[in-house]
Amino acid sequence: MEDYADKYTKDGTTDLHGHPSLKKDTGNWRACPYILANECCERLAYYGMSTNLVNYMKDRLNQGNASAANNVSNWSGTCYITPLLGAFIADAYLGRYWTISSFMIVYILGLVLLTMTASVKGLAADCSSGVCDPTKAQTAAVFVALYLIALGTGGIKPCVSSFGADQFDESDESERKKKSSFFNWFYFTINIGALIASSVLVWIQMNVGWGWGFGIPAVAMAIAVVSFFLGTRLYRHQKPGGSPLTRIAQIVVASARKASVKVPDDKSLLYEITDKDSVIQGSRKLKHTAQLTFFDKATVETEEDRNNGSVNPWRLCTVTQVEELKSVLRLLPIWASGIIFATVYGQMSTMFVLQGNTLDPHMGPHFKIPSASLSIFDTISVIVWVPVYDFIIIPIARKFTGRERGFTQLTRMGIGLFISIFSMLAAGVLEVFRLRTVAKHNLYDDQDSYVPMSIFCQVPQYLVIGAAEVFTFIGQLEFFYDQAPDAMRSMCSALSLTTVALGNYLSTLLVDIVTSITVKNGKLGWIPDNLNRGHLDYFFWLLAILSVLNFLVYLVIAKFYTYKNTIEDENSTGDATEA
Repeated sequence: MEDYADKYTKDGTTDLHGHPSLKKDTGNWRACPYILANECCERLAYYGMSTNLVNYMKDRLNQGNASAANNVSNWSGTCYITPLLGAFIADAYLGRYWTISSFMIVYILGLVLLTMTASVKGLAADCSSGVCDPTKAQTAAVFVALYLIALGTGGIKPCVSSFGADQFDESDESERKKKSSFFNWFYFTINIGALIASSVLVWIQMNVGWGWGFGIPAVAMAIAVVSFFLGTRLYRHQKPGGSPLTRIAQIVVASARKASVKVPDDKSLLYEITDKDSVIQGSRKLKHTAQLTFFDKATVETEEDRNNGSVNPWRLCTVTQVEELKSVLRLLPIWASGIIFATVYGQMSTMFVLQGNTLDPHMGPHFKIPSASLSIFDTISVIVWVPVYDFIIIPIARKFTGRERGFTQLTRMGIGLFISIFSMLAAGVLEVFRLRTVAKHNLYDDQDSYVPMSIFCQVPQYLVIGAAEVFTFIGQLEFFYDQAPDAMRSMCSALSLTTVALGNYLSTLLVDIVTSITVKNGKLGWIPDNLNRGHLDYFFWLLAILSVLNFLVYLVIAKFYTYKNTIEDENSTGDATEA
């Protein structure tokens, strides 16, 4: 038996054929290069067409600043909502491998159609007069392509990071340590793709053409597909555990049915199967916690339950099922605290680009930097900070805290939320100086000329957001994977991604509210088409204030958070309440 335990993984993972995973032949870092290469190419494709999308909306669809920014924000938000669908399919039915494989096809179809809308006569807008005049059908084709991409990315985003983490056996101490590093390097590869997209591809879009600028991402996505399938024989797979929504509904119904039943003081009397494995396929048993005790009523075995003979899941649930629901509910306040951060992050593809469009892009007498390419500095910041965090910050923090990861995941996310405040302050300060320069040179009505300030003045705000990402976004990836019930990891990874969706939608809402309030009485408002007559700095100050308030609320939420604890390893996740 000891030989068998050493030979196979203990976390329930299997190979593609459903056989137990051999430790020496599958998973670990040997499987990760294919997953990381897939993610790098997929992110290159995504950022290759999304980074500069606001300018495509303005130039080829002839939209104004606010309209273009909102359309990009809404689409970006949808890209982070659809992962809920993909995650549900993965956790309940297909598993992560087949979900990723299926949705990649939809993704490529969307990229091909988007390329055609920029290059094929009839689908591309007529720009022969110098100003593009798209028909309704041409505009519709662009949005169909974009939302096909949004659907495709919904099956990839929540599954790839979780699938990569599945390659490390949590019951093996050495593999568990490597899994923490995996999330850092996963985010590193995302930003390698983003680096190429925000530099090379944005330049191609602005100087060669949108057809080439969108065609290359389509080719990159094809390479991502090939890379993913090349690693098939090495992958470990978590079995889908059935519909998590059904299990949640069963708990709610069973608890309501037994609303008048008293929960016994001795929690060992609560219902749980006696076998080692959980009743939920692919999930370990969870320890009972003293929070949200109403749902414990679903685990009280009454006389009627005993007389039924077989267990009715709509009347009686296991402790692990109930704790699965509690784990998800405990995640929600932490999840909500990421929405404002995502709103700040989303400004890189909207307001930062519009601000950069007004600044001098020249680098030498002949070369111009596209404003969307400034996001390269966010990417460089991440690429620098990931190894610094992994090789320098964690070892130093470990000496002071005694923790394997250096910081708790909650502490790591909190540091990122604090840092993000300064990105909005930097953007606001730059805008104040930009408007002073406009006034000095009387450029109020000369919106086609650049303000005599280098576009590189935007670099600090991008660098700060990059540093914040390394703490908050990577912390979220790891936190939601670790704290999710085993059979709901894709769903909880998708839940963390929805903060980006809601952040984009919140950005749209804020722009709409600000516009409706500030354009009254004939005023141009904070964000007019001519930013020289606007007050974009006020919008950045608003986001800075919201970020401060969000950070303070987060500190309270994190202080009272209780970490998930499994029966097999009661002490694997650290103290229950440390932030």
